[in-house]
Amino acid sequence: MADTAALRSRNAAFWAGAAAGWIRHADRQDETGRPLGAAAMDRLAARPAERILDVGCGCGGTTAELARAVGETGAAVGVDIAEAMVTAARQRFPDIRFHVADIETLDVVPGAPFDAAFSRMTLMLLADPVAGCATIRRSLRPGGRLAATVFRDGGVNPWLSAAMLGAAPHLGPLPPLPVGDEPGPFSFADPARLVRVLTRAGWTAVTITPYDVELDAPDDADAVAEWLIEVGPAGAAYRAAPLAKQVSARAGAVRLLDRFREPGVGYRLPTGLWLVTAIAGADHQQQPGQDEN
Repeated sequence: MADTAALRSRNAAFWAGAAAGWIRHADRQDETGRPLGAAAMDRLAARPAERILDVGCGCGGTTAELARAVGETGAAVGVDIAEAMVTAARQRFPDIRFHVADIETLDVVPGAPFDAAFSRMTLMLLADPVAGCATIRRSLRPGGRLAATVFRDGGVNPWLSAAMLGAAPHLGPLPPLPVGDEPGPFSFADPARLVRVLTRAGWTAVTITPYDVELDAPDDADAVAEWLIEVGPAGAAYRAAPLAKQVSARAGAVRLLDRFREPGVGYRLPTGLWLVTAIAGADHQQQPGQDEN
């Protein structure tokens, strides 16, 4: 497995290359992808006048939802590693504050302390999750709450690999796929690892609950295939490919995604998540750059 510095560098390069796809499909991500964070949003129960941190805000849709919940007397602040996505978030939601940062290397997020933190499908992508989760904790007041979601294992998320496997034979080289506990969609498949990471990062009252949702997409095979390719690991290679290769890549993805399609109705993408909650403990000495592996 690569060392932490190499994984951080790989993460930064990946998200710089992936940003264009996420920006292009930002509205679809907000709408179709909302169930990915809805359970955490409900559990967080942001209240008027609170200050909420959105970790891995992407193009800003979840931060805007949090901002609506806390109202004019509160504030929602988004942070993401991808500069292009943060730029898009600022353009989409000019009244909300967003920061470009790698939370693994910060002491605290600008604007701290916050009352609570929300994260939709980001913690699993951290090169050093202990360091990243410790930054989130330090950015909250003592007793502040965390609500987040991450994927479980590949078996309960069968559509995740379908678009990539269908598209890959028609494209150029793809980024290296994660190995073991390297950052990726299934790095927290084992909930015990997630508990260890959060506990080492100074969180208390950690709960990990299995949660099943379904993503509903329209009955437009080509558009759905392109969306899932572009926001996945094949996205950058897809955008760099000639038009004919893109057509073939979409056709390959369509074939593998067909089992999730109900003709005339649309796609039903079964998704298995962990719903994560925790409470920020008092500050303690943390050894940065060390995971529990």
